[in-house]
Amino acid sequence: MPQLLDKPAPASPAKAPYTPAARTARRKALLHWIAVHSLGVAAALFFVLPFVFVVLTSLMNDQQALTRDLTPNTWEWGNYRQVFETPGFLIWWRNTLLYAGLGTVLTVVSSIPVAYALAKFRFRGRKLSLMLVISMMMLPPQVVIIPMYLFWAKQMDLSGSLWPLIIPMAFGDAFSIFLLRQFLLTIPNEYLDAAKVDGCGEFRTLIRVVLPMAKPGIAAIALFQFFAAWNDYFGPQIYASENPAAWTLSYGLESFKGAHHTNWNLTMAATVLVMAPVIAVFFFAQKAFVEGVTLTGVKG
Repeated sequence: MPQLLDKPAPASPAKAPYTPAARTARRKALLHWIAVHSLGVAAALFFVLPFVFVVLTSLMNDQQALTRDLTPNTWEWGNYRQVFETPGFLIWWRNTLLYAGLGTVLTVVSSIPVAYALAKFRFRGRKLSLMLVISMMMLPPQVVIIPMYLFWAKQMDLSGSLWPLIIPMAFGDAFSIFLLRQFLLTIPNEYLDAAKVDGCGEFRTLIRVVLPMAKPGIAAIALFQFFAAWNDYFGPQIYASENPAAWTLSYGLESFKGAHHTNWNLTMAATVLVMAPVIAVFFFAQKAFVEGVTLTGVKG
């Protein structure tokens, strides 16, 4: 048998020389990475550190809260219990949940049909209606507060309650209508046409086709409305200031601060309790919120 000759091993490809241009490119990439992440860390600290300061101060005792100390010597968790035991605090919680929760539901339910009509229907006066919605967004609430107060307080006799703030939400919100209308424009009309071919009317098409596809946009307007109602100070001050039983957390916190102006630990504890639900809701719903805001405005 002929002797088998070993085949020479294939030559390995030559490595590209490490040129000065390559070193410069790597150095620029490294500096870019450091710059981007440094700005991100700095921005995160800018927003987080005030909240950390509030939480740490809320866990100090009365004397240490008036010093320059940044961390508590003893963790006074009883401050939160003392805030909850403050007369009226639980009532403020109940009123705020009623105002924010019921108001959000009414706003979403009433804004969806209007936004759907402006996005998918073709009718005379459609552009004028959209311009009216945008004009309402530009109108400051302080401009109409006097006639609105006279109507709700004198004609409807609802002063000293939150109903003058809740009832108008059943008639839609200009910002919610506009934001949801922009989102509905991104839904292809072919889906709606297919549903109508299968025998669906406009209402059934809205319920069965549009709403499931518009969940991110609906979540976005719901969160915007919930946050606005939860943090609202101007409205409760106008309509409910004369009745402490109708105060919300944002307005009651100002009264709590006045009564405990030397107890900064209790004031900070009350502030944390007011902020905590909003932060928790945002973290649990941030994916839908960001998606709804991002996809809004793709079409004009």
